[in-house]
Amino acid sequence: MLIQLQGLNKTYETPAGAFKALRGIDLTIDSGEFVAIVGKSGSGKSTLLNMVGGIDRPTSGSVSVGGTAIQGMSENQLAPWRGRHVGLVFQFFQLLPTLTVAENVMLPMDFCGTFPPAERRRRAVSLLERVGVADQADKLPSALSGGQQQRVAIARALANDPPVILADEPTGNLDSATARDVLGLLRGMASAGTTVVIATHERDIASVIDRTVHITDGVVGK
Repeated sequence: MLIQLQGLNKTYETPAGAFKALRGIDLTIDSGEFVAIVGKSGSGKSTLLNMVGGIDRPTSGSVSVGGTAIQGMSENQLAPWRGRHVGLVFQFFQLLPTLTVAENVMLPMDFCGTFPPAERRRRAVSLLERVGVADQADKLPSALSGGQQQRVAIARALANDPPVILADEPTGNLDSATARDVLGLLRGMASAGTTVVIATHERDIASVIDRTVHITDGVVGK
């Protein structure tokens, strides 16, 4: 397996007291699998994704990605690890507005130094071509539609050729036709060997994914 979660718990301290976001999660995901974490708002699905990506830390339990236990890493270790091993896609795209589309895709390469500077733009344009928006490379994100921006976000997530793509509600801000296109892109990546995990409240995705993991009140359904 590529991802393994064991006994995963996450508790947040709030003014109202302790809130248990995840409760004893055990989950394994294989290389090249396309998995949907499905649940209502507040169910814990985004928290679960954040644990896999090293964005948040568990209160207890372990997170292993590609044989690396990430829960014990320092912040200085986590950032470069995440840059090389995990691609992140968000509901609201999170593209930098003052950079062109191509420059946004180049950012992860600049951060991690995974490709020589002379190759980065060429690779960015190639990835944009892969997701169907290469003709937008020199525009600012504000000039693109929501669906186009999400395609750019997917290209950016692929910049360093990570083994894992994590997508948090990637279709939540898109119309149904565009959402199908984006899910089709993610399906293609999984079919090509990338492990794709999405968090979503949409249930009509069975035809695209390999497996659905239901989560309710921080507990994974059996």
